[in-house]
Amino acid sequence: MSTLTPASEMILRHRDEFAQRSILFAGDLQDNLPAQFKAAKVQVHTSQYHHWQALKNTLEEKVQFGLLASRNMIAECNTLLYYWPKSKQEAEFQLSNLLSLLAIGSDIFIIGENRSGVRSVEKMLTPMTTLRKTDRARRCGLYYGRLDRQVEFDHNSWWHNYQVGDTIIKTLPGVFSRDGLDAGSQLLLSTFRPNLEGNVLDIASGSGVLAAILAKHSPKIKLTLSDVSAAAIEASRATLIINNIEAKVIASNLYSDIDGRFDLIISNPPFHEGLQTSLHTTERLIHGAKAHLNIGGKLRIVANAFLPYPSLLDATFGSHETLAQNGRFKVYQATLSRQRNQ
Repeated sequence: MSTLTPASEMILRHRDEFAQRSILFAGDLQDNLPAQFKAAKVQVHTSQYHHWQALKNTLEEKVQFGLLASRNMIAECNTLLYYWPKSKQEAEFQLSNLLSLLAIGSDIFIIGENRSGVRSVEKMLTPMTTLRKTDRARRCGLYYGRLDRQVEFDHNSWWHNYQVGDTIIKTLPGVFSRDGLDAGSQLLLSTFRPNLEGNVLDIASGSGVLAAILAKHSPKIKLTLSDVSAAAIEASRATLIINNIEAKVIASNLYSDIDGRFDLIISNPPFHEGLQTSLHTTERLIHGAKAHLNIGGKLRIVANAFLPYPSLLDATFGSHETLAQNGRFKVYQATLSRQRNQ
């Protein structure tokens, strides 16, 4: 998070305008601009654990991680600087939460890449404010308005349920495959036999769908679910509770907060950071697995068929196998036969 994004570079063009403001940064922060920003007050709310990790040493208690922003954090802020995410539903959810806490008359700045759909914010916030575009550069738009009417917000009304067989899945805006089981996860699940045993780690657990369905067919497994997204963490917990499944759910940037070793690590890993394609997360997932698998333990992932993961698996584990494939996805498995060199 060191290199500034085009959105943050645009904000810096207006640094003088923000110098005397008490600012709340929120949304899809992907760099450390808040840590170096000069203003009367700087607070940050992020729903991404790895963003919180990158900012906490500098901002300490001024940066908050969680699904919902707290009233105490926002109380002294008179300006919202919101980074638009790639999911419109997630933006609507987060902005509804934030605008329900900000005081009437607060200034609102929305910044985002044009291809992310940020233009839709003008219509989205019409009941609360009149937004106008104040700047454009590097395919980004900056919108400004003043909060005229506070928003009623009940986060319980944003939950969505769907069912896979006899398993109920609970999801929130911004969680992967919010509206149903995605084809990649379906292919991955097809490779498991019932009555598995041992310790299983589900990385990038999302709604908890993989872990919940595995637990239904293999009740003896001991599950740990992790994700960087606060919405995913809450969704995973809710999915487990409604299906009466016991498991540990933690916020972790891949293995950053993971202790111990596992017999199986599973994942349908993301290959985007914001709107950008990035293999970095999966590279770290694969390389780090060997430090968290028991001897004989397995890493099993599903990925788009065109992504170059076989070579990464071979470099880390010495070999891999393809368990299933279709026109779009492949399921790969690698086994830790011995402790390879770090």
